Amino acid sequence: MPETTQIHPDKVRAYLATDYRLGHTAEDIILTVGQRSERLAALFASKGVSCGAFLTAFNPRGTIQSDAANAAGHAELAALLHDQRLRGIEGSGSEAGTDWPSEKSWFALGLHLDPAKALGHHFDQDAIVWAGADAVPQLILLR
Repeated sequence: MPETTQIHPDKVRAYLATDYRLGHTAEDIILTVGQRSERLAALFASKGVSCGAFLTAFNPRGTIQSDAANAAGHAELAALLHDQRLRGIEGSGSEAGTDWPSEKSWFALGLHLDPAKALGHHFDQDAIVWAGADAVPQLILLR
């Protein structure tokens, strides 16, 4: 993470405390920033990739949007991943014990850091979560 950011420290704390969930079943992989995920490492190995990014188009800059706006952004993100021939696993991000609504997201298998940042910027997000070959999710601040 950069040493300086325009993002309020409370938001950064919330992003660090969020559970990043890949999937919608009992077999979900839940990522925690800074903690190696053996299940993510196994997923990378099984799919022949060495990285991936957890991305959302919901609530740009952490500002609540309408359901319609969020749904349109989510669909656009899915289309962009498809256009780039990336496999996306739908998921969600949420912080337990808060009123902030869960945000639909995509985990893009094989998406390298710079293109992942570009997608985050495209959807005016504060941050993305990216993991390299070590399968340790990192919070990447974008502002």
